Amino acid sequence: MILEVLALDAEGRGVARNPDGKVVFVEDALPGETVEASLIRGRRSFDLMRAATVLHESSGRRAPRCPHFGRCGGCATQHADARTQVAAKQRWLEDCLQRIGKLRPESLLPPIYGEEWGYRHRARLSVRYVAAKGVALVGFRERRSTFVADMDSCEVLPPRVAALIPGLRQLVPRLSVRERLPQIEVAVGDEAVALVFRHLLPLSSEDHAALRDFAQSTGVWIWLQPGGPDSAQPFAPEAGRALHYTLPEFGVRIEFRPTDFTQVNHAVNRLLVARAVRLLDPQPGERIADLYCGLGNFSLPIARRGAQVTGFEGSAGLVERARHNAVLNGIEARFESADLAAAASLGACGPFDKLLLDPPREGAVELVKALPQGWPRRIVYVSCDPATLARDAGVLVHVQGFRLGAAGVVNMFPHTAHVESIALFER
Repeated sequence: MILEVLALDAEGRGVARNPDGKVVFVEDALPGETVEASLIRGRRSFDLMRAATVLHESSGRRAPRCPHFGRCGGCATQHADARTQVAAKQRWLEDCLQRIGKLRPESLLPPIYGEEWGYRHRARLSVRYVAAKGVALVGFRERRSTFVADMDSCEVLPPRVAALIPGLRQLVPRLSVRERLPQIEVAVGDEAVALVFRHLLPLSSEDHAALRDFAQSTGVWIWLQPGGPDSAQPFAPEAGRALHYTLPEFGVRIEFRPTDFTQVNHAVNRLLVARAVRLLDPQPGERIADLYCGLGNFSLPIARRGAQVTGFEGSAGLVERARHNAVLNGIEARFESADLAAAASLGACGPFDKLLLDPPREGAVELVKALPQGWPRRIVYVSCDPATLARDAGVLVHVQGFRLGAAGVVNMFPHTAHVESIALFER
């Protein structure tokens, strides 16, 4: 079937319509292209197809850099250049704001770009031992599948981490728990790499020896996780040294555990924090709340500008580590555990002049509904889902009386359809 591709969807697929008007999602196709597509799967309301032949190429098309692209599900848009990827994300943000929030920002912020390759400082690598062949697969899952991609390299992981994949594939078959080892989590700091082995059965003494040898030969830190994230503990080296990243513009060093949430792209995170602080414009003496503050990624730079900062976070462990980071940096900031869905804790500690929000994918709708009429006067909202941002923006503007002053995208995850964005609201 010959199709004219109109746009990219939220998963990085081309969007077209067949002659009957039915929506078609086309893998490996870009806006402006004419493609001959083959059917993968049909549904009542849409079809999923693949671009078998590109009859008219977009100027933004390029050859994928990774030999595993198309089979590995870790990337969706390596066939598009950076400008094409970011333009699609910007259009998706604008579309969500208009369609869901019934809003247009007063101005569009310039997109934040970063390095395209070797940027991914956090990753969850799936592991599968293939008993019939006596081999292990370590990497991302295949596209549209629960199977682990057969890969020996990765262009979006830092080179030092990508180089570990062949060694991990050799290590796993030597372990007694090889069939009960579902994942290896990667966490990269400025000066060290940690691997967290999730094992569902106890390790033997031989397993311990093999893991120590791997840590010594590669220089990585190995942690073991027999249960949930809180069960992770350092194994080699045994002394639990902390990973860290820095925010040089603010003279801040953030320490973290390998299982803590941190932004995937450290370089882009520095640019994001700098933009958030500029938009928030903290002044000495202002009372500012950082909601979903985590380790203090935004709180501590804001406090460096002289504001009185209180960070609120649902995880008691993250609150403890945020307090540690404040002491480490010699910064006065307050951190409190709070159920932010209820928003009662925020009201009890108010009023605040300004807020910074960085919620999870589900957004912060209950919190923004519960904001008092008198404060804050400015909100900077960092989002990892344009749809929930648009929903919450609708509440802030149409119910709470704010205006959407600016919004823009941040290319935190190049070659994926993930859209990070930032928005400014003012009364």
